[in-house]
Amino acid sequence: MNETKRKLDPATTIIPFIAIFILCVFFIVDPAGSTDVLTKIRAFLGDEFGVFYLAVGLGTLIISLYLSYSDIGNITLGKPGEQPKYTFFQWGAMVFTCGLAADILFYSMCEWILYAQEPHLADLGSMQDWASTYPLFHWGPIPWSFYAVLAACFGFMLHVRGCGKQKYSEACRPILKDKTDGLPGKIVDVLAVVALIAGTATTFSVATPLLSSAISSMFGIPDSKWLTIAILVTTCIVYTYSVMKGMRGVSILANICMYVFGALLLYVFLFGGMTRYIVETGFTALGAMVQNFIGLSTWTDAMRTSSFPQNWTIFYWAYWMVWCVASPFFMGSISRGRTVRQVIMGAYIFGVSSTLISFIVLGNYGLGLQMFGKMDVIGLYNSCGDLYQTVIAVLQTLPLHQLVIIVLIISMIAFYATSFDSITMVASAYSYKHMKDDEEASNGMKFFWAILLILLPIALIFSEGSMANMQTVSIIAAFPIAFVIILIIASFIRDAKDYIRKNDEV
Repeated sequence: MNETKRKLDPATTIIPFIAIFILCVFFIVDPAGSTDVLTKIRAFLGDEFGVFYLAVGLGTLIISLYLSYSDIGNITLGKPGEQPKYTFFQWGAMVFTCGLAADILFYSMCEWILYAQEPHLADLGSMQDWASTYPLFHWGPIPWSFYAVLAACFGFMLHVRGCGKQKYSEACRPILKDKTDGLPGKIVDVLAVVALIAGTATTFSVATPLLSSAISSMFGIPDSKWLTIAILVTTCIVYTYSVMKGMRGVSILANICMYVFGALLLYVFLFGGMTRYIVETGFTALGAMVQNFIGLSTWTDAMRTSSFPQNWTIFYWAYWMVWCVASPFFMGSISRGRTVRQVIMGAYIFGVSSTLISFIVLGNYGLGLQMFGKMDVIGLYNSCGDLYQTVIAVLQTLPLHQLVIIVLIISMIAFYATSFDSITMVASAYSYKHMKDDEEASNGMKFFWAILLILLPIALIFSEGSMANMQTVSIIAAFPIAFVIILIIASFIRDAKDYIRKNDEV
């Protein structure tokens, strides 16, 4: 116990706990006031610094290609010639499931609905073409580049440099040098942990109501915030139990998640009656994204004719940035024996391809119902104002829809459990001053973080304007983290070049 206390880092444990506790009280006691404050901060950051978020996104994608195809791409994350611990599928399954929680299922089915009535889509062309294109852009190469690059950075730090501190600040040491152990390093680590909790809260709070609606429709339980809270607590129990089993439990759960998720996509694709439409619309959307990629990546809407990039593109880049604290760290930790190029390209192969397939199948199924007049999805959403009930109604058009909803429930719980297993493990490691590459945090520390990660999502459910508030939490948290990401990448490039030069001299 004394040894554990000696190793604990109060800055990355106590400060985040106090910050989250204060936020939870604020959201629960004054939901209207919290909404007003968040709205003002989001408007300021989106309007005044929107181009910053966009530039960081496009720049990270370009850097990922540079790293992959320069000499740095040949560096093995570990000893030269060392073989990977996990098979390519096992590794890819953990990369995909740790990078995306149950929100991928929610957004895959509903994002086209959110875009369909945007004035910007009418300016570009038809709903058919652009409501299916923008989701692929917002969940495609740029957001996954954050994960891919940082996974390589952290993998190098852990497996090549053998760093004894599993912290964000350590990745900045080549530039911060001795300041890493001082106040600048502490600030970096605290920002990282707060951003990690913000990303967790956003994901839990956005997608969990869909799980609540699915359970309500299946078992006739009244849908309410209390049901959602009960689901959050139950999910917390599942991933807490799993994370106590260590990496073996995480790997098994990731494989199960991939199989269940794949079965859901395959069923909708084959038996939804929209196979040809799904394929052709998806193919067209991919082409439109590639053809217009630079324009989509750099459009700022300077005249604010629709504020589409402020409301959506900037939010998504911020959303992925705050997730960059945990997911890439976990990806880097499981990538021992792989080269930098394999990590980056592997993240694109598993991450981008699986994500786009999900949006193409699930999103285009609902869009097809709308376009062929089989169901007025947009009209239903406008009349009820409940996005979650609208998604359930879309699923109920499938044959054996009760079975589909059950598979959806299992998939969402599996995604949550796998994603938050990795987050809990990373956050737990953050709480120690020193930790070896192959060392895990104590079960007590894992339990502490498993509980802490669930508090803010529960508080956000009580807040008014829930969806907008959750987007805003990510945008605010991502602003300082973007600077840290830039610092980490610059540090990695400098350190990797030094490593290559010294090896060449030998």
